[in-house]
Amino acid sequence: MLQKTSIFTHRFKIFLLKQVTISNAFMTLMVLDYGAIIQKLLVKGADGKYTNVAVGYNHPSRYRLDENCLGACVGRYAGRISNGGFELDREKFFLYNEEGVHLHGGKEGFNQKYWTIEEVQYKDDPFVKLSYKSKHLEEGYPGNLNVTVTYKLVGNALQIVHEADTDRSTVVNLTNHSYFKLDDSPYVDDYELQLNCPYYLETTEKLLPTGNLIPVRDSDYNFLLPKKFGVKRLNTPFVKNIGSEKIAELNSKKSGISMKVFTNQPAVIVYTPPDFPGICFETQNYPDAPNHSDFPSSVLRPGETYNNIAIFKFDLVP
Repeated sequence: MLQKTSIFTHRFKIFLLKQVTISNAFMTLMVLDYGAIIQKLLVKGADGKYTNVAVGYNHPSRYRLDENCLGACVGRYAGRISNGGFELDREKFFLYNEEGVHLHGGKEGFNQKYWTIEEVQYKDDPFVKLSYKSKHLEEGYPGNLNVTVTYKLVGNALQIVHEADTDRSTVVNLTNHSYFKLDDSPYVDDYELQLNCPYYLETTEKLLPTGNLIPVRDSDYNFLLPKKFGVKRLNTPFVKNIGSEKIAELNSKKSGISMKVFTNQPAVIVYTPPDFPGICFETQNYPDAPNHSDFPSSVLRPGETYNNIAIFKFDLVP
């Protein structure tokens, strides 16, 4: 169902948001054109009742003032970039930054843009596809970038596919920024978390990578075996185990809902905000890769297609 959901004024401008709702036998997904935001993701439990596992606002207009990127597509570069920019093909590009740190695409990243709803399918394997055109030097990035994100329901899984192409060499790192909450508890401390990540990226006080990959064994970041999340809060880049698509699993004994995360990306930033309950799994390339030649390349050149696949599969905990 495609509908206009909200008209409101902000600084004397009128904003019109559109919402798309798709469903299958297991899940219902609500997506906004603003920020390509996942507003709600309803998962059916064993009792037939639905749990909204995506943290968000009931009224779409509130996203215009949101500072947490709730459910949004983040880009042109998700995560942090140091030095106020990067060098590509011997040319320096300066990005919007605060004290030398560029975050989540800049002052007005993709999460604050209106996307075009390109296609919606409501029947078998329903999906919604959105697009955005990022102009050359928007937020300082080179190249006209054509971006699409497709949200698709396949059985009991949500598949998110980001794709992009450019007319000039640039850097790209996209992700979805949904915060997941699997029950109605006021905290996530009792959730059981497993990460298929033998290393994490060491970071500075500004959360910029030092370049060092640290083994998680014998550290507080060891989630190789399932364990309760606990009171520790994370804003940490983890490196995926080579040869595996599965990167994480999250379980709630209270609701009986389990979520497995799969991706073709080399890393995931696990973020738990300090002021509300939820866990964000930002599947992506390493942060600050444009300034680290030994990190996986984030460069996209004309004729190539950027492809980021993330799958969030929901089951019931035995």
